[in-house]
Amino acid sequence: MWTSLQNPLALLGRILLALLFIPAGVGKLTGFAGTVAYTASAGVPVPQVAVALALLVEIVGGLALLLGWQTRWAALALALFTLVASFFFHKFWALPAEQAGMQQLLFYKNIAVAG
Repeated sequence: MWTSLQNPLALLGRILLALLFIPAGVGKLTGFAGTVAYTASAGVPVPQVAVALALLVEIVGGLALLLGWQTRWAALALALFTLVASFFFHKFWALPAEQAGMQQLLFYKNIAVAG
C-alpha cells in the first residue's frame, strides 16, 4: 500500500516546499531595493549580489522541485541556502531573552526545512 503512495506523496512534498521558496523569490524580485536594504542591515556582504543569488536559488530551485527536474540538486541548493540564511537572519543567540523566542523558532523551522 505505501509503495503505491510514494510518488503522489513525493509530489505533494515537492509542491509544499516549492510554495515556500517560489513566492519568497518573487517577493525579492518585486521588492528588490527593500530586500537589499534589509539584507545589508543583517550584515550580509555584498547585499545586491546576495539578494540576486537568493532570488535565483529560490525561484529556479523552487520551480525545479515543482516540476520534478533535478530535484536532488535543487533540494541541496535550497537546503544550503536556507541554512546560510538562518545564520544571518535568525540570530536568536545574539538577542535579549524577550526577543529571542520567535527568532529561535524561525531558526529551527529553517533547520527542519533544510532537512
